[in-house]
Amino acid sequence: MLTTNFVPGAPNWVDLGAPDVAAAADFYGALFGWEFQSAGPDAGGYGMLTLNGKVVAAAGPGEEGTEPAWTIYFQVADADATAAAVRKAGGSVRSEPMDVFTAGRMAQFTDPTGAQFAVWQPGDTKGLEAVTEPGTLTWTELHTVDVTAAKAFYNAVFGWNTEDMPMGDFTYTVVAPAGGGEKESQGGMMQLTPEMAAGGMVTRWVPYFEVEDPDGVAAEATKRGGIVAAGPQDIEGVGRFAVLVDPAGAPFSIIKSAS
Repeated sequence: MLTTNFVPGAPNWVDLGAPDVAAAADFYGALFGWEFQSAGPDAGGYGMLTLNGKVVAAAGPGEEGTEPAWTIYFQVADADATAAAVRKAGGSVRSEPMDVFTAGRMAQFTDPTGAQFAVWQPGDTKGLEAVTEPGTLTWTELHTVDVTAAKAFYNAVFGWNTEDMPMGDFTYTVVAPAGGGEKESQGGMMQLTPEMAAGGMVTRWVPYFEVEDPDGVAAEATKRGGIVAAGPQDIEGVGRFAVLVDPAGAPFSIIKSAS
């Protein structure tokens, strides 16, 4: 379960790279009730997405030449040391560690299986101000062509605990930060099958946002130009979820978690 008591290796930020930030803010605002607040004239169009006055995500123009996508950030004490660990473990550094004013220090990476992610070393900004509640980040999930390689990489970089959970005809790997148990789980890893790849799924990290009405949110997404790629459907003991794609092409998921 995600909390705002961030520990090393836990997700502490999520942002969207979008070709039209205003349009994206309108879309997600209709789904989740978010409001966009610009980070100022020096932020290059980047801004915070808030719910009830709390920062729950962020959005800005995407990197040049990249597809629209959500990026998940994991907390670290030293972004520079993490960059070195990423290289040593076989990943690549897409963006070298850099200061973001006095808010913190960030870096962007790609794991050996091709999934992009980032890290945040807190300064004035510790991380998201609300998680797990309706309209906020509640889970992170890696879709990958090689779960074994991914587990080895993230264990080397973050020291994550992983546990394989049989789920019907496939195995789902649950992730928790170093020293954390089942109650501290923050996400999972899922092996992409050839059928999933043929259906358009690629190696990537995907955020899940908690909602009270997955069917209603999925319908609203469709109404506003998004796509329902899967669901809504129930998973026993987990909740009811759907996989969506926003109008610009960025995938994300929604879930009403089982109580």
